[in-house]
Amino acid sequence: MADMQAFQDAVTSWATGGPDGPARDLAERLGVRTAVLLEGLSDFAAVEALAARRGRDLAAEKVCVVPMGGAMSVGRYARLLGPPGLGLRLTGLCDEGEKGFYERGLTRSQASLQDIYVCTADLEDEFIRALGTSAIEEIFRSEGDFRAWQSFQCQPAQQGRPRHQQVRRFLGTKKGRKIRYGRLLVDALAPDRTPPPLDGLLASL
Repeated sequence: MADMQAFQDAVTSWATGGPDGPARDLAERLGVRTAVLLEGLSDFAAVEALAARRGRDLAAEKVCVVPMGGAMSVGRYARLLGPPGLGLRLTGLCDEGEKGFYERGLTRSQASLQDIYVCTADLEDEFIRALGTSAIEEIFRSEGDFRAWQSFQCQPAQQGRPRHQQVRRFLGTKKGRKIRYGRLLVDALAPDRTPPPLDGLLASL
């Protein structure tokens, strides 16, 4: 049975040089209406986790969440999925430093910029400000990463750096860590402490 994961895979194949037919066929069969353009898998994990926590089934709502493998790919994905291609409504989440890629990519594809939500620095930075470093350290402890965290703090490059910056850097030091913690940090949020860009994105869908 056709499903949204199959559509996401077909879109990824199309964006990397594959045929357009499978994505076009699945978009029509599934009635896809919106594509959420995300920089990578850690953002994808957080969006999926928050949607599930709020009782949302994005696939059932005809929304496809697309991790693009980097903000520089947004122009290509916007061209394929937006007005020049499948004609889907586009929305997304990006880091502050990557905002320009999104603005240029969507503008060239004649897509609206109003539904792009920008994180201050990045999504990890948003989580740290929402939860506080002490709460995140407790998550490190519960996940068996506290000793690694303590060792990281002792590195010369980390001496004198604010705890906030240390936590943010630690989350990106091991492959897969940001993806795993994307889900865990969402689960730790109080309902009224969801980072505004992430909250706004979900509310717009």
